[in-house]
Amino acid sequence: MSLSAGVARTTITPFWGVELTGWGYYIERRWRQVHDDLHATALVIDDGERKAAIVTLDLMVIDDRFTQITRQRIAEETGIPPTSILLTCSHSHNAPAAGGLRGVGACDPAYEDWASRQAATAAILAAQSCLPVRASIGHEELTGLTYNRTRDAGPVDTRLTVLSLTQADGTPLAIMVNFQAHPCVHTILRPFDVTRDVPGEVCDVLEAALPGVTAFYIQGACGDVNFHAEYSAPARCHEPARKVAAAALGCHKRAHEVTSPRVAALAERVKVPTRRWTPAEIDADRREAEHRLATGDIAGWRAGIGRVMTNRPDDMVARHGGDEAKAVQAMARFNVEWTSLMMEDFAERPEWLETEVQAVRLGELSLVANASEFFSSLALDVRQRLQPREVMLACYANGRMGYMPDAHDVDRRTYAAYQSPKYCNQFPFTAESGPALCDAMVRVVERCSEI
Repeated sequence: MSLSAGVARTTITPFWGVELTGWGYYIERRWRQVHDDLHATALVIDDGERKAAIVTLDLMVIDDRFTQITRQRIAEETGIPPTSILLTCSHSHNAPAAGGLRGVGACDPAYEDWASRQAATAAILAAQSCLPVRASIGHEELTGLTYNRTRDAGPVDTRLTVLSLTQADGTPLAIMVNFQAHPCVHTILRPFDVTRDVPGEVCDVLEAALPGVTAFYIQGACGDVNFHAEYSAPARCHEPARKVAAAALGCHKRAHEVTSPRVAALAERVKVPTRRWTPAEIDADRREAEHRLATGDIAGWRAGIGRVMTNRPDDMVARHGGDEAKAVQAMARFNVEWTSLMMEDFAERPEWLETEVQAVRLGELSLVANASEFFSSLALDVRQRLQPREVMLACYANGRMGYMPDAHDVDRRTYAAYQSPKYCNQFPFTAESGPALCDAMVRVVERCSEI
């Protein structure tokens, strides 16, 4: 069985007036300059019997609608089944979203449609450019760069995995890197710039080191993981990308060739358990918000409206130009909006959330995807259960479901567990939600291995 592959890249830098996503409530963070262009980068792999496409997007998140439309555009032109098309985001906070998060960056329908067409174009061009390749894979543990931001000495997934595709004459065609850390290093330094942040910088370093190669960054389980704060300084902001790229190049050199490069892909819709908001929870947010909006009262907001809504209250004030009253009004506005939307169908909603998990296999490498900001303890559970397979975890993929916290955060009603569902107009997850998603991911990889 012979393997062929094609790559292509298009630009998805937003046009003037599009807001960047994340970083605070109703900041209206329209970009001011382009530090580096955003990309849609596509890889198509073909073993002669089956094809699959992987498209990496320099967007914060994408929703189900964006996924379905983009997959259909690709499928119509290439014949690749929609369930064999993986769309995954870098999660840059200096990029727009397609189907975003309430209150933290308005979406632009015209931009979303154009970005979908650009993503589809990249995949179509990649499918048209396939040529014979050899595949190699490798991994190492990359420690010291990241930390668990939700608990002292909490778990971190340190696995860095690399897929290398080399042409028949030995020329590198593509290198795909899977690592996991929130890409906010450059957001702190240049919050109004368009930038791919660390994932894009990793790709730039790899492409400079391997002339002619196209580099891909697959964002992993970074729901509770950041790069260390000291890197968000002008003198050190390039260190994370350089260290990730150096580790990736080492893996590239040591990688072992895939001996049976069979391609397979499988997607499954699963129901993840949630719990209904209580009327008291909704009422508490609503009453406080209405009071503060009506009176301008900001007394005790850190212990009240700000307790769950932000991890760093003073940062939220700074992002509103130092105006504390404006920051509190923005948070109050959010609580009025989310409670109004939730109450439209509160009683009828099922206490579960349907989402997709997907596996794409190339020989002994399995790439398993979900739509969440996945927590490290859950990722480590998936890795342990899938040993000895080589595994890449692709998060922010094929949809949007907010954070997937583990039982530790659910029990403590943290920002990820208690606030994040409000952005997505969802019920909160439970201690059983993460394990259910892990079970589905393991199952889809095992089923894909049988194809």
